[in-house]
Amino acid sequence: MIPKYTTKHAKLRRLRALFTKEFYQIIRDPSSLLVSVVLPMILLFLYGFGVSLDMDHLRVGLVLEDTAPDAISFADSMKNSPYFEVEVARDRRYFDRKIATGAIRGIIIVPSYFSSFRKRPNTIAPIYVIADGSEPNTANFVQNYARGAFASWLQQEAISNNLSGLPLVTIESRFWYNEQLESRNFLVPGSLALIMTLIGTLLTALVVSREWERGTMEALMSTPVTIGELVIGKLIPYFVLGMVSMTICVLITTFLYQVPFRGSYFALALTTSVFLIGALGTGLLISTIVKTQFTAAQIAQVVSFLPAVVLSGFIFEIRSMPLYIQWMTYLLPARYLVSSLQTLFLVGDIWKLLAINNAAMAALGGAVLLLTIRKTVKRLD
Repeated sequence: MIPKYTTKHAKLRRLRALFTKEFYQIIRDPSSLLVSVVLPMILLFLYGFGVSLDMDHLRVGLVLEDTAPDAISFADSMKNSPYFEVEVARDRRYFDRKIATGAIRGIIIVPSYFSSFRKRPNTIAPIYVIADGSEPNTANFVQNYARGAFASWLQQEAISNNLSGLPLVTIESRFWYNEQLESRNFLVPGSLALIMTLIGTLLTALVVSREWERGTMEALMSTPVTIGELVIGKLIPYFVLGMVSMTICVLITTFLYQVPFRGSYFALALTTSVFLIGALGTGLLISTIVKTQFTAAQIAQVVSFLPAVVLSGFIFEIRSMPLYIQWMTYLLPARYLVSSLQTLFLVGDIWKLLAINNAAMAALGGAVLLLTIRKTVKRLD
């Protein structure tokens, strides 16, 4: 008697066989481990050490047109600042060529009347800052750092000279969530979203495309396995592999880069799980449409990784984009994962925000899975 494979027991047997096959394939095929373990470590190393929005040791020229003790004191404070590498000259024309070629990023001028202004009551001596506007961000750093260094010097001079006729006003700034103002603390958690986007899509896109190239998918299609069972059988093993990859990345982030983690591991696991389902589904959809590894890899980068870099809010502020681009970002799961991971690492479990982001990622992931099931057919044409 021929057994009926439509029973629940038969479905469980087929799923178990699919899981076993996929796990054996992961063990035998080193490329899966390269994508899930080695590639994230390389990307995390590059983002952790190579990408930074902090500026220190800015090369600037300091023009001392005044050589009185006050001017020399200010010059010494500039040289001792951790934010500047100072080269001193007496004439501004000495630095014109250097700022034009990018050898220095700005010129700070102490004018010849600096000391005479300092002697006037209730008068602040002026300094001038010329910054290289070809790089606006760096120019803003030069301007702000110079202003801060000058204000600190004025305060120190007032304390040293006992200028206490009027009480000094001291401003103590307090920053929440990232007290050290280190860009690594929000760049590295954001980079985890990009890494999960890339490897989640590549894991299923490349592996299934490889099966089409080797002919094993044709053999699988000839079995009684249904489309739903095939999709689930492909998703779960690589979902486990993606969670292992996320665990490794979090350990590196917290122990190597010393990024604080203030949320709960349950919230992190939940958020990662919801995101991975959609990312793996996207890879399956790509492998359904194209059946070569090279094409699948190219499409995976264009569809998932590149939009995540530009439109997720990881580097570029979404509110600064045109309105129609801002609306497009709502269709990008990486937007919600970047926000969730940065919140979990720097703030904690803000469940209202996490619930909204997870709901959006679940909706997008569910739509991708439904489209994958509809596009996957048991035909070899």
